[in-house]
Amino acid sequence: MSGQTPSQTVGPFFAVGLLWPDGPLVVPDGTPGSFRLSGRLLDGAGDPVPDALIETWQADADGRFGGSFRGFGRCPTDDDGHYEIRTRKPGPVPAPDGGMQAPHLDVSVFARGLLNRVVTRIYFADEPANATDPVLATVPAERRGTLIAVPSEDGYRFDIRLQGADETVFFEL
Repeated sequence: MSGQTPSQTVGPFFAVGLLWPDGPLVVPDGTPGSFRLSGRLLDGAGDPVPDALIETWQADADGRFGGSFRGFGRCPTDDDGHYEIRTRKPGPVPAPDGGMQAPHLDVSVFARGLLNRVVTRIYFADEPANATDPVLATVPAERRGTLIAVPSEDGYRFDIRLQGADETVFFEL
C-alpha cells in the first residue's frame, strides 16, 4: 500500500507524559521579577477552547536562549479556556537585520480542530522597544493590539482568539 497518511486534527490530548507539574512555571514562584501571564483561548464565536495546549518560549533577561534559564512553558487550557504561565520579562534579542527585537514570548497553540499548531508572539504594552521591533512593524497597525499583553493585577493578560473579530495575528513558519 502506498500514499500519504491523511492529516488529523490536534487533540484532545493524552496528558500522560505531555504535561508535567511545573510546565507552567518558566520560573519558580517567588523568583524576583516574576509575574503571571494569563489569558483565555477563544474560538471564532468567542467561546472558550478547553483541552488545548499553550506553549511559550523566550529568552532570559539578557536576551539569551538556553543556559541555566529554561525559557519554555507549557500549560493546558481549562474548561473556561484559561491558561496561566509564571515567567519573567525577557530581554531584547538580535534581529536578522542587525537591529534588536523588542522583548517578546513566542507562542504555539495546539487545539482540537487545528491541523497544525498556530504560532504567534506576545509583546508587552509597557515596552518602549515595541515602536522599533522589526516583526511587529510588519503587522498592520489596526491588528498590532492582538499581539500585546496588557498589564493586569499581578502580571499581564493575553487572550488568544483563533478566528473572528479581533483574531490574534498568527505567523507562517
